[in-house]
Amino acid sequence: MDTSRLDLNLLATLEALLMEQNVTRAAARLHLSQPAVSAQLSRLRDVFDDPLLIPAQRGMTPTAKALDLLAPLRQALDQVRATVATHRNFDPATAKLTVSIACTDYLQAALAMPLVLHLRGKAPGVRVALRNLDLPQLAAQMARGDVDLALMTPQDAPPGLRARHLFDERYVLIGRRGHPRLKRGITVEAFARLEHVVVSLRGGDFATPVDTALAALGHRRNVVLSAASFLLVPQIVAQSDFVALVPRRLVQGRADTLKLVEPPFPVEGFAVGMVWHERSHGHAGQRWVRETLVAQSQFHQRR
Repeated sequence: MDTSRLDLNLLATLEALLMEQNVTRAAARLHLSQPAVSAQLSRLRDVFDDPLLIPAQRGMTPTAKALDLLAPLRQALDQVRATVATHRNFDPATAKLTVSIACTDYLQAALAMPLVLHLRGKAPGVRVALRNLDLPQLAAQMARGDVDLALMTPQDAPPGLRARHLFDERYVLIGRRGHPRLKRGITVEAFARLEHVVVSLRGGDFATPVDTALAALGHRRNVVLSAASFLLVPQIVAQSDFVALVPRRLVQGRADTLKLVEPPFPVEGFAVGMVWHERSHGHAGQRWVRETLVAQSQFHQRR
C-alpha cells in the first residue's frame, strides 16, 4: 500500500462510509457533496486495493477487509481528535503534560516549589522537570524542546524569546530568632561587624556587589562563609549567629526560626520573570502553566 497517498480527510471519509454504509448519509455527516464522497471512495478503493463497500439492497455492505479496518481506524482517528481537542481546550483536571522548567536554586524554592504543590491539587496529570538554568545554552535548549520555560531575570534572556515580568524581588537581612546583635534599625557599622554568609553561584567568592556599595560608605563586611547555593543559607543562619542578605521570597513564612530585618543601606534588588520559546507559545497546556505562575506570583506578592 502506498501510504503517501493517504491523508486524514480520506480516512475520515472511510470512517463515515463504514459507519453509515450509505454515500448520501456519509456525505451529510461530513458536510460534503455526494459526488465528492464518491470520488474519495474511489481513491480509497484504489489505495486499499479492495472494494471496501459493495452495493446492497439498502445502502452498501462493507467487505471483510473494511470490517477489519473499522476498529483500528476509529481508534486512530479518536486519538487524533482527542489530541487536537486537548491542545485547543486544556483541562487541567484530566490533562497529561510534562513541563521542563529551568531556573536557579532560589527560584526553584521561591516559585517552582509552590507551583508543583499547587499542581498536585489542580492538575495531577501535569509533571514538572526542574533543571538548572544554563543561560548560554538556553536558546538552543528551548529550540530543541529540552526546556519549556525559564524563570529568570527577563533582561538577561537571549534575544528572540518571549518574556513576561512576574515580580520585583528585594533583599532582607536574616538571622536566627533571638540573635543578640540583630535589631531593627541596625546601623551600617553594626551590620558590617556581624558574621556574614554570602552566596557565590560560581563558588568561592567572598565579595558581592553589596560589598562594593558598603565600601563606598567606608565599611567592610566580616564575611565568614561563602556558600554555593541560597538553599542552605536559611538553615545555617537559623543554627548560628551568622547573618545573610537573601531574597525576601526565599524566607517568606520562616518567622518561626528566622528574624527578618531591613538592610541599613539600599541594596539593589532584581526583577523575576518567565521566558519561553515561540514553539510553545500557542500550546494550551503550556499557556495554562504560565498563567498559573502569574497568578501564584501575584498572590505571594500581596502577602
